[in-house]
Amino acid sequence: MQLSTRGRYGVRAMYELARRYGQGPVPLREVADAQQLPENYLEQLMAPLRKGGLVQSVRGAQGGYVLARDPAQITVADIVRLLDGPIGPETDQEATGTPSVADPVWEEVRRAITGVLEGTTLADLCRQAEERQRRGYMFYI
Repeated sequence: MQLSTRGRYGVRAMYELARRYGQGPVPLREVADAQQLPENYLEQLMAPLRKGGLVQSVRGAQGGYVLARDPAQITVADIVRLLDGPIGPETDQEATGTPSVADPVWEEVRRAITGVLEGTTLADLCRQAEERQRRGYMFYI
Protein backbone atom coordinates (compact mmCIF):
# COMPACT_ATOMS: atom_id res chain seq x y z
CA MET A 1 0.00 0.00 0.00
CA GLN A 2 1.49 3.32 -1.03
CA LEU A 3 0.63 6.96 -0.63
CA SER A 4 0.33 8.66 -4.01
CA THR A 5 2.88 11.12 -5.32
CA ARG A 6 0.17 13.80 -5.08
CA GLY A 7 -0.28 13.11 -1.39
CA ARG A 8 3.44 12.91 -0.59
CA TYR A 9 4.35 16.04 -2.54
CA GLY A 10 1.33 17.89 -1.17
CA VAL A 11 2.36 17.19 2.41
CA ARG A 12 5.92 18.33 1.67
CA ALA A 13 4.71 21.55 0.04
CA MET A 14 2.35 22.26 2.93
CA TYR A 15 5.16 21.56 5.41
CA GLU A 16 7.28 24.17 3.65
CA LEU A 17 4.47 26.73 3.92
CA ALA A 18 4.03 25.81 7.59
CA ARG A 19 7.76 26.24 8.20
CA ARG A 20 7.46 29.78 6.86
CA TYR A 21 4.09 30.53 8.46
CA GLY A 22 3.70 34.19 9.38
CA GLN A 23 6.48 35.35 7.03
CA GLY A 24 4.21 36.36 4.16
CA PRO A 25 3.49 34.74 0.80
CA VAL A 26 5.97 32.13 -0.40
CA PRO A 27 6.54 31.87 -4.16
CA LEU A 28 5.94 28.38 -5.49
CA ARG A 29 9.47 28.33 -6.94
CA GLU A 30 10.86 28.67 -3.39
CA VAL A 31 8.64 25.85 -2.13
CA ALA A 32 9.75 23.66 -5.03
CA ASP A 33 13.43 24.45 -4.49
CA ALA A 34 13.33 23.96 -0.72
CA GLN A 35 11.59 20.60 -1.02
CA GLN A 36 13.30 19.52 -4.26
CA LEU A 37 9.97 19.09 -6.05
CA PRO A 38 8.97 19.97 -9.63
CA GLU A 39 7.33 23.39 -9.69
CA ASN A 40 4.97 22.42 -12.52
CA TYR A 41 3.66 19.51 -10.48
CA LEU A 42 3.16 21.71 -7.41
CA GLU A 43 1.09 24.13 -9.49
CA GLN A 44 -1.37 21.29 -10.10
CA LEU A 45 -1.58 20.54 -6.38
CA MET A 46 -2.18 24.10 -5.24
CA ALA A 47 -5.58 24.43 -6.96
CA PRO A 48 -7.32 21.72 -4.90
CA LEU A 49 -5.52 22.87 -1.74
CA ARG A 50 -6.78 26.41 -2.35
CA LYS A 51 -10.31 25.30 -3.21
CA GLY A 52 -10.29 23.10 -0.12
CA GLY A 53 -9.47 26.09 2.08
CA LEU A 54 -6.00 25.00 3.17
CA VAL A 55 -3.97 27.63 1.29
CA GLN A 56 -4.54 31.11 -0.07
CA SER A 57 -2.83 32.56 -3.10
CA VAL A 58 -1.55 36.11 -3.25
CA ARG A 59 -1.03 37.64 -6.68
CA GLY A 60 1.60 40.12 -7.72
CA ALA A 61 5.34 40.63 -7.50
CA GLN A 62 5.37 39.79 -3.80
CA GLY A 63 2.84 37.01 -4.28
CA GLY A 64 2.87 33.35 -3.52
CA TYR A 65 1.05 31.00 -1.19
CA VAL A 66 0.25 31.11 2.51
CA LEU A 67 -1.53 28.67 4.77
CA ALA A 68 -5.17 29.60 5.25
CA ARG A 69 -5.06 28.40 8.88
CA ASP A 70 -2.54 27.97 11.64
CA PRO A 71 -0.27 24.92 11.07
CA ALA A 72 -1.62 23.39 14.28
CA GLN A 73 -5.09 23.39 12.71
CA ILE A 74 -4.17 21.50 9.52
CA THR A 75 -3.68 17.74 9.71
CA VAL A 76 -1.86 15.50 7.28
CA ALA A 77 -5.24 13.78 6.81
CA ASP A 78 -6.76 17.09 5.61
CA ILE A 79 -4.11 17.34 2.90
CA VAL A 80 -4.22 13.70 1.82
CA ARG A 81 -8.03 13.67 1.62
CA LEU A 82 -8.07 16.77 -0.58
CA LEU A 83 -5.45 15.42 -2.95
CA ASP A 84 -6.14 11.67 -2.91
CA GLY A 85 -9.68 11.20 -1.66
CA PRO A 86 -10.58 8.66 1.02
CA ILE A 87 -7.75 7.40 3.21
CA GLY A 88 -6.77 3.75 3.38
CA PRO A 89 -7.74 0.61 1.53
CA GLU A 90 -11.25 -0.19 0.42
CA THR A 91 -12.84 -3.30 1.79
CA ASP A 92 -13.92 -5.95 -0.69
CA GLN A 93 -17.51 -5.03 0.21
CA GLU A 94 -16.86 -1.41 -0.83
CA ALA A 95 -14.86 -2.33 -3.93
CA THR A 96 -16.97 -5.14 -5.34
CA GLY A 97 -20.19 -5.19 -3.35
CA THR A 98 -19.31 -8.64 -2.05
CA PRO A 99 -18.11 -8.98 1.55
CA SER A 100 -15.03 -11.06 2.31
CA VAL A 101 -13.32 -12.55 5.32
CA ALA A 102 -10.53 -9.92 4.95
CA ASP A 103 -12.86 -6.90 5.24
CA PRO A 104 -12.30 -6.48 9.01
CA VAL A 105 -8.54 -6.40 8.39
CA TRP A 106 -8.88 -3.66 5.77
CA GLU A 107 -11.16 -1.68 8.10
CA GLU A 108 -8.59 -1.94 10.90
CA VAL A 109 -5.79 -0.86 8.57
CA ARG A 110 -7.85 2.13 7.45
CA ARG A 111 -8.59 3.14 11.07
CA ALA A 112 -4.90 2.91 11.98
CA ILE A 113 -3.75 4.96 8.99
CA THR A 114 -6.49 7.54 9.50
CA GLY A 115 -5.62 7.82 13.20
CA VAL A 116 -1.98 8.59 12.48
CA LEU A 117 -2.74 11.09 9.72
CA GLU A 118 -5.49 12.84 11.71
CA GLY A 119 -3.25 12.92 14.77
CA THR A 120 -0.39 14.66 12.94
CA THR A 121 -0.57 18.38 12.19
CA LEU A 122 1.73 20.55 10.13
CA ALA A 123 2.93 22.08 13.40
CA ASP A 124 3.88 18.56 14.54
CA LEU A 125 5.87 18.02 11.35
CA CYS A 126 7.70 21.31 11.91
CA ARG A 127 8.56 20.36 15.50
CA GLN A 128 9.73 16.90 14.43
CA ALA A 129 11.93 18.37 11.68
CA GLU A 130 13.46 20.87 14.12
CA GLU A 131 14.18 18.07 16.58
CA ARG A 132 15.80 15.87 13.91
CA GLN A 133 17.89 18.81 12.76
CA ARG A 134 18.94 19.62 16.32
CA ARG A 135 19.96 16.00 16.95
CA GLY A 136 21.81 15.92 13.65
CA TYR A 137 23.87 18.95 14.57
CA MET A 138 24.60 17.58 18.01
CA PHE A 139 25.72 14.30 16.48
CA TYR A 140 28.36 16.02 14.33
CA ILE A 141 29.76 18.32 17.03
